[in-house]
Amino acid sequence: MILSALLTSVGINVGLCFLFFILYSILRNRPNNSELYIPRLVAEGEFQEADEVNARRLLPSFKWVKRAWQPSEDELMSNSGLDAVVFMRIFIFGLRVFRFAGIVGIFVLLPFNYMGNQLNIDFTDLPNKSLESFSISNVDDGSSRLWIHFCAVYVFTAVVCYLLYFEYDYIASKRIAHFYLSKPQPREFTVLVRSIPVTAGRSFSESVESFFSEFYPSTYLSHSVVRRTSKLKGLVSEADKVYKRLVHAKSKKYTQQRFKRAGFMGLFGKKIDLLDHYEKKLEDMEDNVRTERSSLAGKEVPAAFVSFKSRFSAAIASQLQQGLKPTEWITEQAPDPHDVYWPFFSASFMKRWMCNIAVFFSCIFITVVFLVPVFIVQGLTHLDQLEIWLPFLRGILKFKVISQVITGYLPSLILEMFLNVVPPVMIVLSSIQGYIALSQIEKSACIKVLWFTIWNIFFANVLSGSALYRIDVILEPKRIPELLAVAVPGQAAFFIAYVVTSGWTKTFSSILLRMKRLIWSLLKRRLGWKSDEEIEVPSNPYHKEIPRILFFSLLGITYFFLAPLILPFILVYYCLGYIIYRNQLLNVYAPKFETGGKFWPVVHDSTIFSLILMHIIAIGIFGLKKVPLASSLTIPLPILTLIFNSYCRRRFLPTFKGFPAECLINKDRLDQRDPTLSSFYDELTTAYRDPAMKPIRYSSTSESSTSPLLR
Repeated sequence: MILSALLTSVGINVGLCFLFFILYSILRNRPNNSELYIPRLVAEGEFQEADEVNARRLLPSFKWVKRAWQPSEDELMSNSGLDAVVFMRIFIFGLRVFRFAGIVGIFVLLPFNYMGNQLNIDFTDLPNKSLESFSISNVDDGSSRLWIHFCAVYVFTAVVCYLLYFEYDYIASKRIAHFYLSKPQPREFTVLVRSIPVTAGRSFSESVESFFSEFYPSTYLSHSVVRRTSKLKGLVSEADKVYKRLVHAKSKKYTQQRFKRAGFMGLFGKKIDLLDHYEKKLEDMEDNVRTERSSLAGKEVPAAFVSFKSRFSAAIASQLQQGLKPTEWITEQAPDPHDVYWPFFSASFMKRWMCNIAVFFSCIFITVVFLVPVFIVQGLTHLDQLEIWLPFLRGILKFKVISQVITGYLPSLILEMFLNVVPPVMIVLSSIQGYIALSQIEKSACIKVLWFTIWNIFFANVLSGSALYRIDVILEPKRIPELLAVAVPGQAAFFIAYVVTSGWTKTFSSILLRMKRLIWSLLKRRLGWKSDEEIEVPSNPYHKEIPRILFFSLLGITYFFLAPLILPFILVYYCLGYIIYRNQLLNVYAPKFETGGKFWPVVHDSTIFSLILMHIIAIGIFGLKKVPLASSLTIPLPILTLIFNSYCRRRFLPTFKGFPAECLINKDRLDQRDPTLSSFYDELTTAYRDPAMKPIRYSSTSESSTSPLLR
């Protein structure tokens, strides 16, 4: 790709970003868009419509940038939780890394690359220069300038490792501090017990009561046995929908609006009163719910949530083997009640095991299928190949502007469109693996999306070029550094365009402007559709956003010494993301769960992988550039990085798996002075009741349904 094609792509995306920014700043001021751009504030009752002149609402207002910047980290934590703080620390870490990388790369490495003579460049026609003239490919073989790159790799690795250690230590201390400051949480006192053995003449509930009363007599509090409630959940969900329709019908201003025909879409049949119709339907549905609940007494699953009187007792129970057989009485720390993924409990051990195997092969299949759009994208980046495949395009491709748009902008756009399908698929695959919590599902999907992105967007694009046919090289591990050293620098231009398209433009259009939701909202208003449902307050899709952020970090680290021209674009992305995501966390996203910052180890591992990948490429590039001593001296660098990673895992990772006994005991002692602890214990006994088993009260005759049938 030539420089002018890259500038065309950047120009298009900068124009789109500016357009989206202005459009958001205008639409945000309109009261009828409050449920779209500040749904969290509206749901929490904190939104107050400003008394302004209508003309001012048509002008862009940039006050939201200041409001997003001002809140401190402690305020963000109290507002959105520790997970939101850790999410924003990814941006802070990236800004620190690429601020240093940008200074070294742009002001030191880039001039040395451009002044090289390897490509015999004519400096008079800069816009038509290949972007390889700004990369290490332009440095002469055997040049002493390569030692500058060698030193830069060592220094950059040391800086990244220092920042990684600092962030890991900071977030681990934040996690402990957050634990001490938080109120008692049900998950801290509860464990999940699975594989409860079958005992003749006893139900699972009686077995749990007997076992834990005997072996934990002083600390055992209560338990809730899990039941198969899939049918009941369907009935309760349908009752919720009918109740919302009833509320909507009661809100009609005119009596005539309450009547409609009973036939298809209200067009045929006799007229009925919606109030009477829905009330009678609710009474019948409540009878069905009570009948189904009464039949659930014998539908127990060999799993239960067992609560204790102290955190330390729950931690001990979750870590120790409970019975003589290790496959019975299996315990683990319970998630928050609202974080429980209830469909999991309907699966047997064999079914979960088979599902895991199916998910593994499904991921491989999706990865292979995704190679098709990758090959299409690579064809667009090489016009000569595109003309061979599609000869009828030769006349069109002669136009300079069209060829620049096709090579510079279109490939990254197409790839991003295909990539949008991956996160929802990974969520579905993770949900059938047997995880007990929504947070575990999202974390698992986050890891799947991350490695899928690294393989299919980075390696597949790199290896789908001229090096793909060299299967003999791929099959020889010793020659992998050589293969990457040849292939990776040549894809720098594509990844710069990808950062601009997927990073800049998508952050503005999809995250900030919420384009899909905006279009759907405009269609509903245009067609006069009115919904009686509650305001939808989304949560931060960590499984989609964290992999994208970390992938840009991988690109920046990998291309730091190869093609430093990419660094300013990545730095701009982190700056934009920092403001935009703070705005979304404060105004749009409501936390769906709280993991206590458990996503950070994923960030750490991804950064370590990026560093080692950079080292492997450095070994190969120095060898190709005929500086064997520099190649040999780079070999210890990945080894030292792995040693550093091992130390960090031993030093910090246990804190993210569970809290130390010292913290648990200290917090238990503090709780003994809390006069509200007894009321917390009362709430804990019913905290893990299946939502489908909780009391409902819709119709006026449903008082009997409000008392719990099962405990």
